This record gives sequence, structure tokens and C-alpha cells, in this order.
Amino acid sequence: MNDYIELRLDATPCDETRTDILAALLAQAGFESFVPDETGLTAYIKAELFDHREIDSLLADFPMETAFTVSRKLVEGQDWNKEWEKNYFQPIVIDDQCVIHSSFHKDIPECRYDIVIDPKMAFGTGHHATTSLVIRQLLAMNLQGLNVVDMGTGTGILAILATMRGARRVDAVEIDEFAFTNAVENMRLNSTETVELHLGDAAELAQVSDVNLFIANINRNIITADIAAYAATLAPGATMLLSGFYEEDIPVIMSAAEPLGLAYQSHTTLNRWCCLKLCTA
Repeated sequence: MNDYIELRLDATPCDETRTDILAALLAQAGFESFVPDETGLTAYIKAELFDHREIDSLLADFPMETAFTVSRKLVEGQDWNKEWEKNYFQPIVIDDQCVIHSSFHKDIPECRYDIVIDPKMAFGTGHHATTSLVIRQLLAMNLQGLNVVDMGTGTGILAILATMRGARRVDAVEIDEFAFTNAVENMRLNSTETVELHLGDAAELAQVSDVNLFIANINRNIITADIAAYAATLAPGATMLLSGFYEEDIPVIMSAAEPLGLAYQSHTTLNRWCCLKLCTA
């Protein structure tokens, strides 16, 4: 089992905007999971990826006037399902259509789509604004017979829902080996083993084509760096859902998307986080 660093950041003053920004910045530094509260944020990263100098620089350049108290500890590899059950992950219902819960939860509300996620340390339980924004888009769209890519699949939750919604083929790509293994387990839990899982980065997309719906819930920097590889997979008339960034980042995303023939269609927001919908021009 992987060892993790648990980083605790207490912020003064503290509000939801600050913890959201902090989570976004830490995600770009390799952190995988985030638990905000009234006084700050707890975040987790694989022990071998932790760099205190990067954290010092990130906090020094924080865009809002904030004082931080920082502490960290090593969390040895353990049964992460038990940790999530005790502390963080509770069932969530989205738009009265989709319930997301873990295998250890009891008395689950009945919904049309019932998704079982045992998250361990992989990102994506539906609780974060970006995941729920994309889920709402998938619930509103007709996915019947579509070819779908879920880039940066994490727990596999979006790929699982796309399959349940009638997608013909779903390719899910994940760069982190531990998250990849977790996604495989979650596919099995939901009887969606037909999802084609790829371990790797955007280079894996070279073997994918004729995509009708491309989903990338990652972060702004990775999306802008890899969006050309995303666009190369698309079929005529395709749609792209992009999330993992703030509403004010839309111009940055569009500056990379428009030269590739991708046009703005719409966007939704939650707590300043954004889900951007593009279409082939």
C-alpha cells in the first residue's frame, strides 16, 4: 500500500473561496484528495511526490491575503476505504437521478443510477464541485450509442455513469497507477467492465478515434497542454466537457481550444468552479 503525506493548512481568514483556490493549486502540485473545513484544508499526496519547497512557493504566491499555519505527517499505507467511511465519504444524490455511495454504506436512497465507488485515495466521489458539475451534464445529455473518453478518470465515476447512460464505447485514461487500479475495482463493482481503461497520459489517445463526447476533469494547465491530443480524437459534431478550473479561466482554455476548431457552447458553475462545454466548429 502507498504511503501518503497528510498536509494540514489552517488559513486566517478562512472561507470557501480560499479553500477552493488552495485545493486547485495543490492539485496542480500532485495532491490527490482534499478535505476542507471551517478553518482550512487537509490534503493528501503520495509521500514520494511531496516537495516542501513547492508548498512554500505556492503559499508565498497565494492570490489572496491569507496567513497559513502548516503541518504535515506521514500516513502509512492502510485500508483507505475504512478511513473514508469513518471521516469523509458520505452518500450523495445528484439531481434526484444519481446516487453515489460506497460498498460499506447502508440505507441508500433509490435513484435511477446507483453508482458504487470505493475511493481509496483516488479523486472523484461526486462531492467535489467539478465532479458534480460534469455528472449533471452527463445526466442532461443523450449518451445513447456515443463513443466517450474520460480523461483523468480517477475513481472511474464519470466513465461508469457514461456507460450506465447508454454510451456505446467508453475509453478511460488515468496516469496514476494506484488510481488506475482503483478504477478497475470500481468498474467491477458497477458491472461496467466494458470500459476500456488505459494506464498513461495523453499519448494513450493515439489509439482512440471517432469520439463523440470527450470529458476531461483535470486542471487548467494539463488541459491546455494536452487539448490538441484531445481534439485529434474527435468525430465530426463532437462535444467536449472540460472541468477542473475556475470560471475566470475560460478565456485561457478558449485561447487553446479555438485554433483547434473547438467553439464555446455553454458553461455551468458551482462555487466558482466551472464545467465548460465545447463543440466542433
